[in-house]
Formats: sequence, C-alpha cells, structure tokens
Amino acid sequence: MKHEVIHSFIALTERIANSRTNVLDFGSEDMVFYRGEIHIIKTIGDYPGIYSSEIARRFGITRAVIHKTLIKLEERGLVAKEQDEEDKKRFRLRLTEKGWTAYRFHEEYHQRLDRELFDYIGALNGEQLEAVSGFLKHAGRLIQNHA
Repeated sequence: MKHEVIHSFIALTERIANSRTNVLDFGSEDMVFYRGEIHIIKTIGDYPGIYSSEIARRFGITRAVIHKTLIKLEERGLVAKEQDEEDKKRFRLRLTEKGWTAYRFHEEYHQRLDRELFDYIGALNGEQLEAVSGFLKHAGRLIQNHA
C-alpha cells in the first residue's frame, strides 16, 4: 500500500509538471488562457487592489514574470491598473468587466470539475483531515526540493 501511494503521488506530480503549458478554453477566442494567466486573474479577483509584487510573492515567481503577464492581460482588456493614492509609484490591480467574466468562468470550471474532491474532503473526519494535511505538507516540500 505504501509503495502504491508513493507511486501515485509521483505520477500525479509528473502529470501536473507536464501540464504547465495547457490552456483553458472557456468557449470563445478571447476567453482562452494559460494556467498562469487565469490564476493571476483569480488572485486579482480574490484580492482587488493587490500589487503585482504581492502576486509574485504568492506565486513564488519573479516580479518580471508577473509584469510580463500583466501587460498581456491589460492589453486584452482583462486587468486594469490604478495608481495608489498613497504611493504614486505603485499601482493597484483590479479586474475589468471582461476580467470578471473570465474569473466567473474559472470558478464555474473548478466547481464543476473539482466537486468530487470537495465532497470527498468534506466527508473526512478530523483525524483523516490531519493525515491528508500532513501528507500535503511533506509532498509540498518534496516538490519544492525537486523543482
């Protein structure tokens, strides 16, 4: 059983790593996103007014990568920058109406595809949740060491 769990985890990690270039298509030409793009949109929607540096910190990537993606999202009319009132050199990020549409499509996508996992986790007792949580912490460190 232990060997099967380890093998399943490694296979899952490989599938995740190899899917980084996949795109999410929400049904129209202007609603097609790389995973990184839609997750930046989600973060801005979850934290309106967030700074790009905060997004970079949350994702564990450089501000330059975030900046490059934000330029594309801004050009596509999904994200807007607003100058910070207190610090004129900084910009707060918000979603446009089109950005909120993408955000909602992404939320619906996860609700539809992840419902089984949400239901499974919801049915676990405290001890089972602790075991899953502990495993995920160890797995996260393992992935970080191999990245």
